[in-house]
Amino acid sequence: MTSSTVKQTLGTLNNDSYVSLLTKLIGESKYVQNNPPELIPEEDRVVKHVLESLLPYSTKTGGGPLLINHVTYKANRGNLIVEYPGTEKGKILSFVGMHMDVVTANPNDWEFDPFSMSIDGDKLRGRGTTDCLGHVALVTELMKKLGETKPKLKSTVVAVFIANEENSAITGVGVDALVKDGLLDKLKDGPLFWIDTADKQPCIGTGGMIPWKLNVTGKLFHSGLAHKAINPLELAMEALKDIQTRFYRDFPPHPKEDAYGFATPSTMKPTQWIYPGGGINQIPAECTISGDVRLTPFYDAVDVMKKLQEYVDDINENLEKVPTRGPVSKYVLPDENLRGRLAISFDEAMSGVACNLDSRGFHVLCKATEEAVGHVKPYSITGSLPLIRELQDEGFDVQTCGYGLMATYHAKNEYCLLSDMGEGYQVVSWVFDLEDCGVSANELKSEMSLGLSCSTVDNSPFDEMQQLPFCEPSYHNAKT
Repeated sequence: MTSSTVKQTLGTLNNDSYVSLLTKLIGESKYVQNNPPELIPEEDRVVKHVLESLLPYSTKTGGGPLLINHVTYKANRGNLIVEYPGTEKGKILSFVGMHMDVVTANPNDWEFDPFSMSIDGDKLRGRGTTDCLGHVALVTELMKKLGETKPKLKSTVVAVFIANEENSAITGVGVDALVKDGLLDKLKDGPLFWIDTADKQPCIGTGGMIPWKLNVTGKLFHSGLAHKAINPLELAMEALKDIQTRFYRDFPPHPKEDAYGFATPSTMKPTQWIYPGGGINQIPAECTISGDVRLTPFYDAVDVMKKLQEYVDDINENLEKVPTRGPVSKYVLPDENLRGRLAISFDEAMSGVACNLDSRGFHVLCKATEEAVGHVKPYSITGSLPLIRELQDEGFDVQTCGYGLMATYHAKNEYCLLSDMGEGYQVVSWVFDLEDCGVSANELKSEMSLGLSCSTVDNSPFDEMQQLPFCEPSYHNAKT
């Protein structure tokens, strides 16, 4: 497949222009940290710099082709929709997910100032370089290039820079509001590329997450008189073992997980243990175990929460059947009319995503990645990304990719590589090429074959987890 005039016109990333813009964006990162109520980002600080780059090519201010819509639902917290019109009605592709807020950074913990960009060889360093101001700058440069060169594309290209991705405590600000108001409806007519993952490869599956807390109530008493106590620690351990056994019975590995290369099935496990304190010679009155469910996208989070509640209710009704530990351990004191008690609660759940592997958008992204990067290895992981499942449920063909580094997502001393962003620019150029050529999904598939390989990644972007395993479906050119 030869390079078209479109790709030649777009050329390569203008490194000087990109670095200059990203320097300005990282200079605003202190003011777009998202951790309410203490830190509420002002995304319009980032919007200002993006507009400075694009307004000279706007239909309203510069006589150019770009249609620009600054949409704000809360003061200082805007979104930006930028459109480059194509020549064929109804043919469209979009780039969404480039968010203008960042996670927090403590300068005392960093080896360099997180809120001003520094350069170390190929490394561009600062909070937001990988997640996600680096992508904001990248897509801005692409739209700027379209505005400058005005290539005749069959597809309309839309870029949506969004507010409020890093925290869901405040809603109605970012992409959720844009979807609710129908401002993104026409993007359903083509592939939507969510630009907020890492390592230059398509991410085809993510996990859902259900944070849970299991509060266990017993009876406080002297540990030398254990027969007069209800030990909530023992009850919690036995109950949790039962709950986990039932969970894995009802939500076993799903057959579709193999097709997506998930390294792990759905899991339910504890990660924290809290008790109110006291002496070593006291059996406490209560304790709380917290953890999460990581759910592959082929199960429904609501069904899981309903089942977990059923497990807890059944255990409460049948405490006498719960195994005890030792001759005086008990969870019911009939003479005192006391029973141990379990209560489970849930924080906000997040659903996972399985991208449509039959989508033309998926195969275009894979082929574009192979051409620009030299290989393509789509991956799935049971880490979680916000917002994209909701878009998928609304009827958008969501495909995800990104050009930062997994190793530095949400991490101290965050950086991206300028060379990686350059390859990201080339991937998108190839996407334009392939879309304009009109190559069918079947033709793209015929040039590639699918295999599976597994590896482990450190410091995943998903929820700041470390050493998350993933399996990579590997595409290789069948001709070689």
